[in-house]
Order: sequence, then C-alpha cells, then structure tokens
Amino acid sequence: MADSRATVAGQIRRTLSYALGRARGDLADAERELDSALSRLDRLGAVADEVPVRAARQRDTRLAEIDELYAAKLAALTRAAAEAGDREAPGAAGDGWDEWKPTPAERGHVAPELRIGAVRIARTVPVPALVPLLDRAHVHLSALPAAEDAATARQIAAGDADAAHAPEYAETGDRVVTTLLLRALGSAPPGQVHLTGYDPEQLGGGLAGFAPLANAGLLTFVGPGGLSALLDGLVDHIRRINEKVLAGAHTSLRELAETEGRRPEPWRIAVLLGAGRKDELTPHEQAQLERIARTGVACGVHLIVRGLPMPSGPSVERVRTGANGRVRASGLGGLPVVLDPPPPPRLVTETSAALARRAAEGPAPVRFGDLLPAGRWRESSAEGLVAPVGEDAQGRPVPVTLADYPPHALIAGPSGTGKTNLIYAWMGALAARYSPSELEFYLLDFKEGVSFARFAPGRRDPSWLPHVRLVGVNVNTDREFGLALLRFLGEELRRRADAAKAFDATKLPELRAEDPAGHWPRIVAVIDEFQVLLNGRDAVVTESVNLLDDLARRGRSQGIHLILASQDVSGIEALWGRPSLVAQFSLRIALPKARKVLPEQNTAADTLPRHHAIVNPDSGAPEANQILRVPPAGDREAWGTLQRELWTSRPEGSLPPRLFDGDAIPRLETAPDFLSLAPGADPAGRRWTAGVPVALLGEAIDVQARSARLVLNRAPGRNLAVLGTRADEACAVLNAAARSLAAQYPDGGARFSVAVLDASAALAVDALHGILPPDRTTVYHADNVTALLRATAAGLEDDGDEPHFLLLYAVDAVTPRLARSGPAPAQRRGIIPPVGARAGASTPAAGPSAVEVPSGLDDLRRILTAGPEHHTHVLGWWRQPGRLRDDLGGIGSRTDAIGSWLALDVHGSELSQFYPDGRGPAWYPRPWRGLFFDRAVHRVAEAIIPYGWT
Repeated sequence: MADSRATVAGQIRRTLSYALGRARGDLADAERELDSALSRLDRLGAVADEVPVRAARQRDTRLAEIDELYAAKLAALTRAAAEAGDREAPGAAGDGWDEWKPTPAERGHVAPELRIGAVRIARTVPVPALVPLLDRAHVHLSALPAAEDAATARQIAAGDADAAHAPEYAETGDRVVTTLLLRALGSAPPGQVHLTGYDPEQLGGGLAGFAPLANAGLLTFVGPGGLSALLDGLVDHIRRINEKVLAGAHTSLRELAETEGRRPEPWRIAVLLGAGRKDELTPHEQAQLERIARTGVACGVHLIVRGLPMPSGPSVERVRTGANGRVRASGLGGLPVVLDPPPPPRLVTETSAALARRAAEGPAPVRFGDLLPAGRWRESSAEGLVAPVGEDAQGRPVPVTLADYPPHALIAGPSGTGKTNLIYAWMGALAARYSPSELEFYLLDFKEGVSFARFAPGRRDPSWLPHVRLVGVNVNTDREFGLALLRFLGEELRRRADAAKAFDATKLPELRAEDPAGHWPRIVAVIDEFQVLLNGRDAVVTESVNLLDDLARRGRSQGIHLILASQDVSGIEALWGRPSLVAQFSLRIALPKARKVLPEQNTAADTLPRHHAIVNPDSGAPEANQILRVPPAGDREAWGTLQRELWTSRPEGSLPPRLFDGDAIPRLETAPDFLSLAPGADPAGRRWTAGVPVALLGEAIDVQARSARLVLNRAPGRNLAVLGTRADEACAVLNAAARSLAAQYPDGGARFSVAVLDASAALAVDALHGILPPDRTTVYHADNVTALLRATAAGLEDDGDEPHFLLLYAVDAVTPRLARSGPAPAQRRGIIPPVGARAGASTPAAGPSAVEVPSGLDDLRRILTAGPEHHTHVLGWWRQPGRLRDDLGGIGSRTDAIGSWLALDVHGSELSQFYPDGRGPAWYPRPWRGLFFDRAVHRVAEAIIPYGWT
C-alpha cells in the first residue's frame, strides 16, 4: 500500500513539476507578448498623435486648391456671362454713353436685351445687367423696401468696394425708364418704335427729352384722363395684329420676323407713370391692363409701368429701385445691380431729333432679294405674268399681274421718286420666275440717259439679261425708233393672230396648247418717258397713237403687254384725247406725288412716302389701291448678281439684245448687213439679178438694226443726192456707199471715179485709200472733173455692162464752172487719168480738138438721166437743195433723174420739189441724222443715222 501511495505521489509530483514548468514558460511568453503589445501600443499612440496633424495639413491643402479652382471657375463663368451679356446687348443696346450711337439691327434680327447697369460677383469682371423689353416682356418699376435696400447696399459693397461709392442718382426710376427707352429706340430702325406717354404727375415732363419724336408721330402724350382710352386702343391694336397680321400662321411677331426675315409692324411702348395709388385704376382699366400684360408681347405691345399695379406673369419683368443707383431685377435672380450713369440729356434730345428726321423720310425699302423666288424659271406664262414689285405694310409680297386683265400698265411719278427703280424691281421679279422662252422684254428709254443699257453687254460687264431682245437708250431725239418698235410689235401681233387663226385659237394659252413646239413667249414692251413719242402733231404721232391703240386692244389676247412710264402724264394730249385707248391700261402704278395716272378722286399718291408706290389694277378706283414698299433694285451689285446668274443659265445659242444708243455713231464694219455682203447677195439675205449692186448709206432707225439701202439697178433715176452743208456727215454717207459697193466687187468688177471738189472732203476721200480697188479707181479734182463728166457722158453706150460709180463730193462747188465750160476741146476717154491712178493725183488737161461739145453741166445731166440704164450711177453731194434743182434744170424742171436723196441739215420745206406730196416732209435737222427717200421703195421718207468713217 505504501509503495502504491509513493508511486502515485511521485507521478503527481512529476505532473505538477511539468505543469509548473509549462506555466512558467507560458508566463514568460505572455510577459514577452505583453511587452511587445505595449511597445506596439506606444508606437500606435505615437502614430495616432501624428494623424490629426497630417490630416489637417492635407485638409488645408485641399481647401486651398478648392478655393483656387472656385475662384478660377467663378472668374471664367463671370467672363462668359459678361461676354454673353455683351452679345445679347450689342451696339446701342449696351454701349457706354460716351461712345453711344443708334445701331439699328437688320430686318428680321431678334431685338436685343437692354443694359441698365452691371452686376459684380466677388469683385470679378462686371456682368452687364440686362432687362428684356422688345418682343420679350413688360417692365414694372417699384421701390425697394428700406431693409432690402440696405441689404442690397451691403451686398454691393461686399462684391465691389468701388460700388459702395457709386454716385447717387436722384429719381432712379426715371433714369431706368430713360435708359430703356433710349436703348430701345437706338436698337430699332428709325420709325419702328412708337412711344405713348401717360404721365399725370409731371404732365409729360418725365419724357421731355424724347419730345422731338412727336414731330414725326413717334411719340404721343396722353392727358391725365386718357388712360382708359389708351388701354382700349392698345387692346384693339393687339386684336388687329392677331386677326390680320399673325392670322393663325404665327404665334408672335417675333416668330414671324425670324421666319420671314422682316418685321411688318413697329413696336409700341406705352410708358405709364401713374400716381402710385392702387385705387387709381377702375375695374375696366385693370382688366384691360391684364389683357395687355398677357397678350401684348406677342403682338409687339409693351408696357413700362411705374406707380400703377401690374399683374404678375411670366411676361412681366419686375425692376425695384433703391437709393444711390441700386437696383434689383427679377430676371437677374435677385442679384444686386449697380445702375449705369443716366444718358446725358443732350444725347437723348439729339438722338430723338435725328430719329424723327429719318423716320419722316419714310421707312427703308425692302430688300430686292425678297422679291425673288427660291428657284429660277419655274413658272409658266401661258395664263399671264405674276410677280411681286414690293411688300405691303405687313411685309407680305404684293403680286402684280399682266394678263388678259389687267393687260397693260401706266406708271407715273415725278423725277426722283423711283420710277426707274420700280421698273428694275418688276423686271427682276419677272425674269427670275419666267425663262427667256416664256418672257421677252423690249425696252425703250426716251429720256437722256442709259437706264436700260445695263441689260445689254457693255465694257464693264459683258453679261446681259437673256430675256431682253431690244434696248433703246438716249432716244429722246429719235421718236422714229419708238415708232419702229410699235411697228415691230404690230407685225408680231399680226403674226400671232395669223397663227392663232390657223390653229382655231382665240388666245395665247390656246395657241400654246395647240402648238407646243412653237415659240410663243409673252412680250413686255417698256417705254419710259413715252410722252416724248407722242409730242407734237406730225405723222409720227398719228401713226404711233394708231399702233398703240391696236396693240392695247388686241395685244392682250396674243400675250403682248405694254408698260408706259412717265414723270407726268397730265399733258399728253395725243393719249388722253383717246379715252378708249387709256381705258386699256387698267393697271395703274403711282409713285409719290404722281399726277393724273389715278383719277382725280383718288388722291392717295399725294401723301405717299418715299420708297412706296400705289398699285391699282382697276383703272385707279380708290377701293382697289394697294400701297407697297419698293426695294432698291437699281443697285448695280444687287441687280448685277441676279443678271450674271441668269446670264450664266441662258439657253444655248442665246444672242445678246439689240442695243440702240441714240448718242452713239454706228460703224459700217460692224453692221450686220455689211458683214453679210457678198458678190450677188442682197444684204437682207435675198438674191438679186447678178451684177445689181446695193449701196449702204447708214443705219435705219428700227428694231432689226438694218441698213438704209439703195439698190443701183438699171432703172431710171438710180442715183443718189446727199443734201446738206455738214461736210463730215455727207462724206460719211458717200464713204459708206463706196465701201459697201467695193465689198461687192472684191475682184475689181466695177469702176470707181471719185471727185474731190471741195477741200472739206479731202480727208474723207483719203480714208477710202486701200478700200476701193486701186487698179479700178481714179481720183479727180475741180480742175479736171469736166474731163471725167464729158468722157463718161460720151462713153455711156460704149461701157457695156461694167458698173461705173461716180462719187462726187460737193458737186455744187464746181457746177458754175461746168455751166460756163461751153464749147471746149473734145476729150476722148483715153486721156482720162490711167486706171489705177493714186488718190489725190491730178489729171492732165485734154488736148486740142476742133469738135464742139456740150457744157460740163449738160454732161452731168446726161449721166444722171441716161447713166443708170448703162450701169453708171452718180452718188453726189450737193450742199443745198436749190443748187441741185438748178443743176437739174431750174424751177419747174423734172427731178426724175434723182431717184433717191438723203437730206442732212435741210428743213423739210426745202425738199418740196423732191417729195411726192409737193409740200415736203415734216423734217427738222438733227445732229448726225439724215432723212432718206427712195421713190422706188418709200411711201414716206425715213430717218437714218450715217455710218461713221473716221
């Protein structure tokens, strides 16, 4: 037992010893861990003590970065806001008063906002403080409460220390009104802002600076009892705009202006400066004010109200004013505003006076481009011609029609009222809509000038209007050209009538439908200052009126339309004496102060402003008046752009128009008839018997630019006498005849004898050197012309068929010597200067002979009488008709030997012996004009223009 207990005790001791050892080891480990933990704790404590310091440093750094970024962002946003404010209020809407001037925006441009002051945010760039008005809002002015005014002052001082010392502006509200009105007036075109002032306290004194506007009807003052009538009038105006201008197509005038590029109605601003008592308004007035506040902005009616209650709404901008120029505006988010200095009183008055003067001149014309269609040449003229000439008061184009009704137009207006400009506008609008195959123009201007020359190619601009077939300018002394145009149109009318009859058609639309391959454009003939054509009581007037009557009555059905324009049609006796003719011109267009074009009871033209016209399609009946504004179409840049565009698109093979310039001297070398000359070919394109030449004398005054021709066949009298003392013109006629004859005999098939019988013709004959065939041309002078005549007379029957042309310059200078030549030595043809003698060479005297011969004058008469049947023709110049008559045998002798003559500075009465009626033609000399008569061709003589030879 004892051993068992000892064994157990030993095991227990060993176990306890082992446990004690383990415990001591664990204790040591725990103490080590404790020391380590305490060490970590100390380290963590040290680290924890550093974290707040480091975090504070990082926080401060980040806050500084945020502050810097905020300041930069705020500065950038402020600059952007300032730039945006400047863009929204350009020119007069935002400029400082020291450099301020009116800067009206382009038509259709959105009205700007108006600057009243500046906002400073954290002392950065000042931002313009803008207030909406035109097309945007009404403005209601009221006073800042004292507490809010003080808070505003603190905010301004905090934002900008300089603003705390801003000058004090007395009556801040009045300054805001003046600023808004002046900026609104300067931002709109003159006359496009109408003001109405209601100021019962100061009786208009608050708007005294704008008083000059009243002279032009742009400012109206309403008395203390007129508020109700004023509000009623504005409500009626709003209703009219909605019904007649917007008419459901647009929601506002601003939208209409943005869409169409024009503003048809002015802005109307009513300034209501009430007494400040709410009970001033009656219920009716309050209701009308609410209507205007709700609907006025869309219709261009705006209110600036102070001292009267104003209903709230999105279209009301509330501006509250305090002391020292401090302002708060609802549209600025309550930011404090420093009011700008007020405009100087002198600037207000001078600007108002200048705007009144410009408005009195009338509104600016519309743009030429507004009359043109989006696409070119898309219309058909079968049923008529329709195109706008201008715009009405609402900005809508006013179409003008030429068709069966109205068929023709009369235009009248004093000088300077824009008659030619209106024609340009009308032509441009038509030419842009109708192609040259649909429309042709024939243009004639009787006044001294070249208004229509731009439609033909010129030195500055080679383009032309493809629709124009004829341009006549500077024809104030050439009434014959107007008659020629009417004759041409009469022939075209007959041609169309014959074609219509062949197709069993009665009108142009039917003819075009039956003959689609034919060329049947509508023709518009424009004759400016047409009264010149009808002045006097001669044959030109009689025939012109008859042709006008026929064209006016029958032209409508065949698409020929007349536009007659004049400065004053009151004295045109030949036209107004035929009421049936005038009645055909049912389309009347009257410019300011035009007379007689409208009936006496229609006086609308008396008060018409500049750039305007009255278009009346019902013969001037007052109820048919349409008032329109005409654009400046005469501007070379505007018209030139359109013309070059149409010219570039012209159909292939288009020819330029015929240009007749009454001040220009035509040239033979460019005449179509001369260019077409060839042996045996008629200049008009016809053939004639071989060997029958034609002499071209000058340009006929007609539409086709043909030449005045003298056919030199074997018929009796085929000679020419040029009559007059103007040597240069007479020589020009003979030179043209000689050059044209030489062109028909390029191989020398004709003989030319040229006699220079007066020194004034020497240069003209020298000009023929190298043109006439040198081996078939001989030149004679006064000392040997007798030999020429005698040899020619003696050899008439021996010359055979070779043409022989005697060009005698100043025959009557030697006829006294010819008459005295009497019996003289015979001269044979062989002693005449040899063929090919140079121009200016003398001819030796004839040798003696015992044979007596007639006088040289007898030889001349024989050549004139018998020469043509032997192909010998005299083309001579006599300086006086009386001398020609004497050379033919004196008073009572026959003049058959001269079958044609061309009179220059000779009165018609002097030609009686050479004219069929025995009285002579109605002819008065004109510079570089001649009267040509060929008894084989003419019933009456025709005026021509000699070709230049220098």
